[in-house]
Amino acid sequence: MVHGQRGPLRMSLRAAVLGHPISHSKSPALHHAAYTRLGIGISYTAIDVTEELLPSLMRQIRDQPGWRGLSVTMPLKTAMLNEVDEVRGVARTLGVVNTVSFEDHDGGRKIVGSNTDVAGIVNALRHAGTGTAPAAVILGGGGTAASAIAALKELGTDHVQVFVRDTSRTGEVRSAAASLGMDLDIRRLADAAHPTAAADVVISTLPPRAADGLASEIAELKTATPGVLLDVAYDPWPSLVASVWQAGGGTVVPGLEMLLYQAVEQVRLFTRRGDDVNAAVIDVMCASVGLPRRAL
Repeated sequence: MVHGQRGPLRMSLRAAVLGHPISHSKSPALHHAAYTRLGIGISYTAIDVTEELLPSLMRQIRDQPGWRGLSVTMPLKTAMLNEVDEVRGVARTLGVVNTVSFEDHDGGRKIVGSNTDVAGIVNALRHAGTGTAPAAVILGGGGTAASAIAALKELGTDHVQVFVRDTSRTGEVRSAAASLGMDLDIRRLADAAHPTAAADVVISTLPPRAADGLASEIAELKTATPGVLLDVAYDPWPSLVASVWQAGGGTVVPGLEMLLYQAVEQVRLFTRRGDDVNAAVIDVMCASVGLPRRAL
């Protein structure tokens, strides 16, 4: 609390999403809806920042009062490891931070890195009816793919097929799998059509349109796609791979579902009122981005 000439002034509270590019982000809509419903005055903005400029920005933020949290998106999820005071939970295991929270300690402040992407993936898949130990395929090999490996581990899977555009750039998923005791089969994206179509669960972590070629190959198979596809890319939507998957009879989970559920966990951290983030709050978050209402 800050005191002014006319009495105590409440410190303004702040949060933001960091990434590059960031103009497309739906995170501000989700967070604003939650804070309004909870009656908490946290302003939430989008800050476009590159990996090179992240250290400078974080030095500024350290010196500014009122910060409650940061949502971290690409390409900053690994770089953020070096900008926090402590890394907790699965973020430490994976080396991937998508959430930063600010904790008050003995008159000082601790900046903590964590990972809510894993919870976002798990809850999005469970909401779609995914069962235990699904036969799984991951498309892509970066930080979000590492989170997908941890999510599948939580769902009971111990073997995952991973298809990537460049097999020499798979360090993050290999490290994640080793830390979690998961068995990986890493192959080229060009070989993905048949295994992908047959999988119980497919998690595409590829950038927008990067799976268009694979989608065309799956369509040419003229076979059913009975499993669940979570396509993390949500703009533009529907993606070609999502359209092909749905045409084959499969269940499609848009990336907005993952974004919703990881944001729910962030709101719990940033507000410090986890028990109050209930079904009513989640429903207004859904409405803010055009998702169907639901209750956890």
